Amino acid sequence: MTEYRLNAYHIMWLFVFFDLPTLSKQDKKNSALFRKNLEKDGFSMMQYSVYVRHCASHESLVVHQKRVKSFIPLKGMVSILCVTDKQYGDIYNFWGKMKKRIISEPQQLEIF
Repeated sequence: MTEYRLNAYHIMWLFVFFDLPTLSKQDKKNSALFRKNLEKDGFSMMQYSVYVRHCASHESLVVHQKRVKSFIPLKGMVSILCVTDKQYGDIYNFWGKMKKRIISEPQQLEIF
C-alpha cells in the first residue's frame, strides 16, 4: 500500500459552469433538474450558474465528473473545471458595497 500525505496539490475542487435554455416549460424543468442533481451530488452554488464541490482526492474528482456528465441536459452548454486546493486558495472574491439607508436623527420634542 502506497502512502502519501494529503496536501494542497492532492485535494481538488470541481467547478461546473453552465448556460442552459429556459424558454420552454421543458427547458425550465431540465435546468431545475440539473441544478438539483448538482446539489444532491454535494455541489454548492457559488454564483447562479456556477457550482463548486470539494473533492478529497483525484479519484473522488473523477467519480463526480462522471456523475455530472451523466445528467447534463441535451440543450445548453456545461463546462467542468478542475483545480487543486492550492490554486483554489488563490481565489479572490469581491462583493459590492451595499447601500445603507441613512437614518436621520429624531427631532427632540421640548415641552415648556
